[in-house]
Amino acid sequence: MSDPGSTRPAIHPPPPSSGSSSADPRSAGAPAAPFQASGTVSPRMAWLLLGSVILLWGVNWPVMKLGIKDIPPMTFAVIRMLLGAVCMFGVLALRGNRIRLPSRHDLPIVLTVGLLQMGAFLGLVTVALQFVSAGRSSILAYTTALWVVPGAALFLGERLTGTKLTGFMLGMAGVAVMFNPVAFDWTDRDVLVGNGLLMLAALAWAAQIIQVRGHRWHASPLELAPWQFTVAAVVLFPIALFMDAGRSVDWTGRAVAVLFYNGPIATAFCFWAVVTVNRALPAITTSLGTLGVPVAGVAASAAMLGEPVTLTNLAGLVLILGGLAWLALGDRIKPRAQ
Repeated sequence: MSDPGSTRPAIHPPPPSSGSSSADPRSAGAPAAPFQASGTVSPRMAWLLLGSVILLWGVNWPVMKLGIKDIPPMTFAVIRMLLGAVCMFGVLALRGNRIRLPSRHDLPIVLTVGLLQMGAFLGLVTVALQFVSAGRSSILAYTTALWVVPGAALFLGERLTGTKLTGFMLGMAGVAVMFNPVAFDWTDRDVLVGNGLLMLAALAWAAQIIQVRGHRWHASPLELAPWQFTVAAVVLFPIALFMDAGRSVDWTGRAVAVLFYNGPIATAFCFWAVVTVNRALPAITTSLGTLGVPVAGVAASAAMLGEPVTLTNLAGLVLILGGLAWLALGDRIKPRAQ
């Protein structure tokens, strides 16, 4: 799954048109070099990239929280999408890929990812960060995969197995802990709005994941990414003009640093890194590995912003990640059984 705080690509096998080989380069008997001839990386390099992504995306939660102190939220989202598009076009150029408009076959995935995963999700999360701590936001954003379970059963006819139901219930117990009346102020309007936006963002991304499951990819995720960022920027721009009217960007050194971190690093580099890792490591490894992102988010928020690591957030984090891990392991068991 993709990272909610950093517009992460969903885990998909590279399509035939991406030029990737279905053979595992590690089975050819060649010595393990950092970069294989096929364009994949060695397992050691893949693990290094995965660890870097977990750290960079986790740190990005408090970084975004700092960013909206100088940049109005929706303006921040638009600038980030524009930087993402420019950087990803640059990545394609450096890789020697031909930049071309998406085909009509890929247009639905460009629009839904651009509108829901990148546009709606990022816009809602950025606004929510005004009212909710960065650490808590990183946890709630990771409930996305939980909402996919009932959605896929309802709209795609997927069977709700005992394993999936157990993982879903475990994750929902974590959500219930996060919203328990003892630790959550149900009378504070800002608290309700912020947390509600985070849950709405998770639902929007879950809807996109359900839609993408039936898509047959013609171009690679890397080739479509800059166009998806562009769609998100175009959609968010008029919203930013309305919501951020009368507010301007305070071009401090912090604002510039935040935008640099979000553009070339948290967006372009991490997007490329996850696609690369997906080709070198099993999907289950990547799925379970990226569960470290909200853990890193909570730790980074405590270190950078001084946010307290409350028992409620810690218990919710453990239950939600436990549910997600159970779901991922269940998906792994299913192919083996078949």
